[in-house]
Amino acid sequence: MTAPVTGSRVTLYGRAGCHLCDEARVVIEAVCAELGESFTEVDIDSDPALRDRFTDEVPVTFVDGRQHDFWRVDPQRLRAALRV
Repeated sequence: MTAPVTGSRVTLYGRAGCHLCDEARVVIEAVCAELGESFTEVDIDSDPALRDRFTDEVPVTFVDGRQHDFWRVDPQRLRAALRV
């Protein structure tokens, strides 16, 4: 699955009240700030198709429109993906 084009290289799919989403956001914010990148966050509960697709995997991270990680975001792996 590919992510919609948003202008940001990183897209975080998550939901409110998800502690793993909160942890992923902190990592993504830090890495994106370090590398001068931006990210977009999408609430999967706002779209039935996204909720069906990602409900058991959030948070899900996409980089450049392709799925990169789910559940946990490794900062070193994210840095490497963004340096390509």
